[in-house]
Amino acid sequence: MRNLKKMFTLCSLALLFTVMFADASHAQLMNVAAGKAVQMFNHVKMIIFVIGGFGLVGIAFQAIFGKVKWTWFAGLAIGLAILAAAGAIVNYATGDNMGQGATGASVQDTFGTSGTGTITSN
Repeated sequence: MRNLKKMFTLCSLALLFTVMFADASHAQLMNVAAGKAVQMFNHVKMIIFVIGGFGLVGIAFQAIFGKVKWTWFAGLAIGLAILAAAGAIVNYATGDNMGQGATGASVQDTFGTSGTGTITSN
C-alpha cells in the first residue's frame, strides 16, 4: 500500500510539472509525432493488404482442392474490410481528420476508393 501511495504521488507530481511547463513547442512536437504515426499507419496498412492478398490466394488454392475453411475466409475478409475502413472509423469517432497537423499527412480511406480501383499514396 505504501508503494502504491508513493507511485500515485510521483505520477501526480509528474503530471503537475508537465502541465506547468508545457508550451507551444510541445504542441508542435505532438503534431509532428501524430503525422509520423499516420504515415506509419498508412504504410503498414499497405503491407497488410499485400499479405492479405497472399492469404486470399491461399484460400483460392484451398478452394481448388476442396478444403476451404470458411471461417478463415470470413475472418480474412472482415479483417481486411475493417482495416480498409479504419481511417473513416477513426475520423468519425474523433470528429476530426486524424493527422491534419504540421506534416500534412492524413489517414487514407481505402474503403471508399475500393469501387474505383484507385488507391493514392503519399
